[in-house]
Amino acid sequence: MSTDSLFQQLKHPNPNLRERAMWELADARDENTIPRLMSILDEEDVTYRRAAVKALGAIGIDAVPPLVESLLNSDNATVRGSCAKALAQVAANHPDIPFPDEGLQGLKTALNDPNGVVYIASVMALGEIGSPAFEILTEALKTTDNVAVAVAIVNALGSMGDVRGVEVLTALTNDESVDPYVRESAVSALPRLDLVINYKRA
Repeated sequence: MSTDSLFQQLKHPNPNLRERAMWELADARDENTIPRLMSILDEEDVTYRRAAVKALGAIGIDAVPPLVESLLNSDNATVRGSCAKALAQVAANHPDIPFPDEGLQGLKTALNDPNGVVYIASVMALGEIGSPAFEILTEALKTTDNVAVAVAIVNALGSMGDVRGVEVLTALTNDESVDPYVRESAVSALPRLDLVINYKRA
């Protein structure tokens, strides 16, 4: 199937056909594939945009530099949010490849994005990256005064399966000065983290 046909398939209502097109694009990519996918990230068509995000995630590490560039410099919040989500997809699709530091630092910067979708997507991406992002998340947890960011970080720590999260979350549950919503999230994240850690050990 030609590249143009594959891009058309990213709009297809059938999710299986979209999925197949994403992986085919990733496998058969040339120097235009990543820029072309990047150009879809501000599309009105949500299906098309999400498919581009996933295709960039399927491509993997090579997509990280342009994603970080747009995450930090695009004027369009939809594009920035899509870049954060695509970075999460890179981490999810290629767990065996160390996530580039450039990607970690870009997401760290994006935690201070003025747009809610962008900073929540960035936290989720860091959570998906897992242990290499642990320090970034715990540092942000100490310094942020944004309750939504703090809650998202607590939830990310609860799902990451990093043993160091137990101490961080336990401290939050015992700290009277912490926002009640953040504390509550920490209380419910702890048993979840326990499960993930035990599952990893099994």
